[in-house]
Amino acid sequence: MEQLPDVLVRGTAWGGKIRVFAARTTQLVNELQRRHQTLPTATAAFGRTATAAAIMGAMLKGEEQLTVKVKGDGPIGQIVVDANAHGEVRGYVDNPDVLLPSNEHGKIDVAGGVGRNGYLHIIKDLGLKDPYLGSVPIISGELGEDFTYYFAVSEQTPSAVGLGVLVEPDATVTHSGGFIIQLLPGLTDEEITRLEQAVGSIPHVTQLLEQGETPEGILRRLVGDDLHIYDSLDLKFHCKCSKDRVEQTLISLGVSELEQIIEEDGKAEVVCHYCNEAYTFDREQLQELIDQAKPNLVQ
Repeated sequence: MEQLPDVLVRGTAWGGKIRVFAARTTQLVNELQRRHQTLPTATAAFGRTATAAAIMGAMLKGEEQLTVKVKGDGPIGQIVVDANAHGEVRGYVDNPDVLLPSNEHGKIDVAGGVGRNGYLHIIKDLGLKDPYLGSVPIISGELGEDFTYYFAVSEQTPSAVGLGVLVEPDATVTHSGGFIIQLLPGLTDEEITRLEQAVGSIPHVTQLLEQGETPEGILRRLVGDDLHIYDSLDLKFHCKCSKDRVEQTLISLGVSELEQIIEEDGKAEVVCHYCNEAYTFDREQLQELIDQAKPNLVQ
């Protein structure tokens, strides 16, 4: 079955008293799974984190970017995802080979993979001297609740977060997506109750996507027709690594260390954490890097 393109929509509702975001991230999460060969439990946790990061990236402006780190005590270890305001996402997990039995609800045991103890860290590069760092304890490991808790505690923005990844036994991701609803000042108690009831009764995100629902349609189910979508954003996997960057990293090692690599191994291979791309340099290429490094030596 052909997958629909990944997209994020953003807007407001209820006269501007709610900010709304929803995304379909199926192709993105499939690409992350393919590059890192994650097993289903790791894929679900990785995909939920990547979806949340993609939506949070859409809250940024210009060249701002953020990093999400989920560091629990479960077997997956740390999940790291970078995202920016252009819809570009990349990431990795410490241990991709995690496949746990289903939980008591017959679902993928994301909380068991992530762990129920640890921290969720958000680092935002806003172009200032120092990055913004927000951290909260992991409260469930299911991640939707953890991001909800982060927004309430660290950013003082009451929010509802829904995240879902449907993974087949062969590790294929058939549906992935999520939403974030943020409450702004001015909502009445009655409106807050109405929104809570809508969030509590809406079918799971992956169930809606499986039925053919669009990100905009998911938002309409949550807030009704008083919805103003003002923008959409294509989402995609993108890594900043390149052969030039790796060359500069090797040159920075210095002449003696490069000579030692040639002597001991005859070649060098550098693998990017984020995309698993391998960059290989043979003896001749390493010698060229040594020649470039020599002018940098203090005369």
